[in-house]
Amino acid sequence: MKTLRNVTIFIIIIFSFVFPQKKDLTLKQITLKRYTLYPKGLSQLKWRPGTDNFTYVEKVDKKKLLLQEGIKSNAKETILILDDINSSLDNAGYDKLEKFPLFIWQDENTLRFWQKNNLFLYNIKSEKVERLNTIKEKGKNKDLSVNNDVAYTMENNLYIAKNKRNFQITKDDNKGIVNGQSVHRVEFGITKGTFWSPEGNYLAFYKKNETMVTDYPIVDFSKRPAKYTPSKYPMAGMASHEVTLGIYNLKTKNTVWLETGTPKDHYLTGVIWGPNEKYIYIGILNRDQNHLREIKFDARTGKPVKTLFEEKDDKYVHPMDGPIFVKDNPDQFLWFSARDGWNHLYLYNTDGKLIKQVTKGEWEVISFNGFEDDGNDFFITATKESPLNRNFYSVEMSSGKLTNLTHIEGTHKVLKNSSTEYFLDSYSNLSTPGQLNIVDEEGKIIRKVFTSSNPLSDYNLGKTKFFTIKSNDNYDLHCRIILPVSFDSTKKYPVIVYVYGGPGVQLITNRWLGGAKIWDNYMASNEYIVFTLDNRGSAHRGLKFEQETFRNLGTKEIQDQIKGVNYLKSLPYVDVERMGVFGWSYGGFMTTSLMTRTPDLFKVGAAGGAVIDWSYYEVMYTERYMDTPQTNPIGYKKSSLLNYIKDLKGHLLLVHGTSDPTVVWQNTLLFAEKAAHLGVPLDYYPYVGHKHGIRGDDTFHLYQKITNYFNTYLK
Repeated sequence: MKTLRNVTIFIIIIFSFVFPQKKDLTLKQITLKRYTLYPKGLSQLKWRPGTDNFTYVEKVDKKKLLLQEGIKSNAKETILILDDINSSLDNAGYDKLEKFPLFIWQDENTLRFWQKNNLFLYNIKSEKVERLNTIKEKGKNKDLSVNNDVAYTMENNLYIAKNKRNFQITKDDNKGIVNGQSVHRVEFGITKGTFWSPEGNYLAFYKKNETMVTDYPIVDFSKRPAKYTPSKYPMAGMASHEVTLGIYNLKTKNTVWLETGTPKDHYLTGVIWGPNEKYIYIGILNRDQNHLREIKFDARTGKPVKTLFEEKDDKYVHPMDGPIFVKDNPDQFLWFSARDGWNHLYLYNTDGKLIKQVTKGEWEVISFNGFEDDGNDFFITATKESPLNRNFYSVEMSSGKLTNLTHIEGTHKVLKNSSTEYFLDSYSNLSTPGQLNIVDEEGKIIRKVFTSSNPLSDYNLGKTKFFTIKSNDNYDLHCRIILPVSFDSTKKYPVIVYVYGGPGVQLITNRWLGGAKIWDNYMASNEYIVFTLDNRGSAHRGLKFEQETFRNLGTKEIQDQIKGVNYLKSLPYVDVERMGVFGWSYGGFMTTSLMTRTPDLFKVGAAGGAVIDWSYYEVMYTERYMDTPQTNPIGYKKSSLLNYIKDLKGHLLLVHGTSDPTVVWQNTLLFAEKAAHLGVPLDYYPYVGHKHGIRGDDTFHLYQKITNYFNTYLK
C-alpha cells in the first residue's frame, strides 16, 4: 500500500509539471491590477520619417530605450537611450525625465516632446536638446502650430506662446465666458477649442458664453464644511450656451469674429481650415440637430462666402467630421454623411458641387486614414466584412474600388509609412491577444513583427462565443456569451446580462475577449453565464438601426433585451429563476428600466451612474435622441423611471459618484427619494467625490459590492 501511495504521489507531481494547474482570477487583481491582465504591445510605435524604419520604446535591463527595426529585417537597433536625453537636459539646466517622454518625430533625426511646461527638440545625431517654447505653468489644452507656436488656456482665457514669449489673446473676467476650449460638452467629435491654420499665421478658437446657463451644484463633501462649486449644466429643454468662433491674426494681433448668425444656441461643428488659409469651413447645426449647413467663411473678414450644401433628416444628423481636403487638390474635399442610411464618403468641390459618392454599401466607414502618396486614392477603416470587424482598405477615388489590406478577421489599427508602400498592422480578435505585422499595398504580410503573449493563459477562463438572434422586426442582433469555466451542459447556471444599449456605442466587437470586461470573465470563472446583446439604437449598424429609438429611449432597447433573455431561457443549462442585469451610464438607465418596466424579467440588478429621467440630462445628447421635454412630453414621461418605481419587485442596487458632472447625482437621488415615499425596498451606495466613473482604490470596493450583491441573491 505504501508503494502504491508513493507511486500515486509521484504521478500527481509529474502530472502537475506537465499540465500545470491554472489559477483563478481574483477581484483585487482585476480591479487594482487590471492593466497587467491586458495584452502588451510595442509602446509609442511610429514610422521614422523619410525612412522605411519604425521605432518603439522598450525597457531593457532597467534602461529605457528607443529601438528601431526595418521592414524586412527583425534586427533591433538602439538609436536612443533616455539617459542621453537626460544628460543633455541636465547640462542645459533642466529637470530630468523619469520615463521616456511621449514624442513625435519632427524629422528623421529629431524628436519633439513636452517636459512640464517646456517644449523641447532632441537631435539624435548631435545629442543636443533645444528648448523651443515655454508656456505658463498652469497652462492647459496645449495645441501646436507647424511653427511650434503653442495655443493654450489658463482658466477661461486663451494664450499663445511664440518664440518663448507668452501673449494673452482674450481677457474675459467673467468666468461664464470660456475661450479656446472644447464646446457642446464634447459632442460632434469636438475634442479641442483651438484650430491653427496650415501655415500657422492664424488661430481660430471657440468662444463659449454660458452665462445664461443654470448653475448646477457640485459639492465636495471632503471639505469642512462641504464646498459648493457651481457647474454650468444645460439640461434638456433649458437655456443652452452660445458659441462663436474667433480668428486671431498673429501678424496684426487682431481678432475677427465669424458671422455665424442666429439663433445663437446653435452648434458649430467640424471646424476646418482650407489649405490656402483664405477660408475656414464650419458646419452650423440647428438646436433640433436635424438641419446642418456647411458654410465657407472668409477668414480675413469673418463673413460667410457661401453655403456649400445642407444635410437634413426627419430625426437628426450627427456630424462628427469636417471637410477632408484632397491631397494636392485644394479645390476638392471628402465629406462624411449617412444620407443614404450608412456612413460613407462623398467628394465635393469647394463651390459646394457634389462630384460623386465615393464609398457605398450596407456597411460603415469608421474613419478616414490618409491619402496615398500621389493623392489620388485614400485609406479608410470600415465594417465591410462584418459589423464586428474593423478592416483597413485602400480606396480608388475614381471608381470607389476597395482593396482590403487586412485579410485576417478582427479589429485592425494600421499605420502607413510616408511612401504608403508598407503598413504596420496591429490587430486582435477573439482568439488573438495581439499581433503586429508589416503588410504591403496589396495586403501581403511581409513579416510578423510582434506577437502579444496571452496575459490570461495561466488563468481559468470560460469560453466566449458570438452569435445573432432576430429582433421583432427582423434585425440581426449581435450577442456575446461567456460560459462558466467548468461548463457542464447538464447543470443549471445563474446568468448576468451586462448591458449598455445606448446610441454611439457598440459592445460586441471581434477583438480580444470579444470586447468583454475582465470582470465578465471573472464572473464566468465563478460559475455564472455572462451575456451581452447590442440592441437597436447601438452604433455602426446603419442609420435606420440607430434611429429606431428616437424620441422613446428605453422602449425598443427593452424589447431587444427581452429577446435576448428569452433566448437564454430556451437554453437547458440556464436557471431562469436566477437572472441578473448590470450596466453603467446608459447601461445604468437600461438596468433600472429592465428592473422596473419588466419587473418579472430579472431577480437582481446593479446600476451605476444611471440616467433616471432624461429631462435631467444635458442638452446636446438628450435633444438629439429625444427632442425637448416641451415638444416630446409623452416620450419623456414614458422613459422616466420615476414613473415605474412602484413596479420594482427584485433587488436593485444603485451606485453613483457624488461629483458626477456627466449624469448628475440628482438622477438616482430622486429615484431613492420616491422609492422611500412609496415604501419600495432599494439598495443604494454613493461614492463620495467620484465622477462618472469610480477610480482608484475604490474600484475594488465598487466591484466587491456588485459581485457580492449578485452572489447574495443569485447564488
